[in-house]
Amino acid sequence: MRYKKSEISAAQIIEAAIRVLARQGYARTSLMDIAKEAGMSKGAVHYHYSTKEALINQVLETACNAVQDKTLRAWGSAETPFGSLRSSLAALWAARAERTDEALVVADLLAQSLYDDKLRPRLAVYYRLAADQITAHLTAHFFALGIRPKIPAELLPRLVIGLLDGLVMQHFVEPGVLSPDDVVNSIETLAFSLFEPPTST
Repeated sequence: MRYKKSEISAAQIIEAAIRVLARQGYARTSLMDIAKEAGMSKGAVHYHYSTKEALINQVLETACNAVQDKTLRAWGSAETPFGSLRSSLAALWAARAERTDEALVVADLLAQSLYDDKLRPRLAVYYRLAADQITAHLTAHFFALGIRPKIPAELLPRLVIGLLDGLVMQHFVEPGVLSPDDVVNSIETLAFSLFEPPTST
């Protein structure tokens, strides 16, 4: 019973941390801020996470998983490989552009990682998993049909993610400048241009 209660408390801390970090950013957030948001004492937060860095690692994993889960669901929502790619691009854009707490946390921590090298390994895992996720579906749906990329296969998902992340930062500073349909259509067109048509046998 104590174990389950402890597990619930840890989850409450993570949820509170995501809300606070999304609202005021990593640099302006303390463990006391998170404790207040969670309705706990600072000692209770320290019991689960001895340092801010330990807590942030778990927060980042949770936030990244939330973004990736949305994309996974999108891959399976269409009947054709091209429809799946379009659905996943729309989900990847929405997860970033809708300014969900999780997306804001990831964006903020990515910016902070320029100055804090302790954040980089966890963010590297996030990007690697996101790229692997896209590669896995391309392999299953496109490569299986003989549709091959014109560039190294491992670079393709990194380009897509880089485009999305770069565009969403522009969207954050100038809301309304980018239409979701235009973004998805443009990245879809660019992505398709990087594939060779299947060869007839």
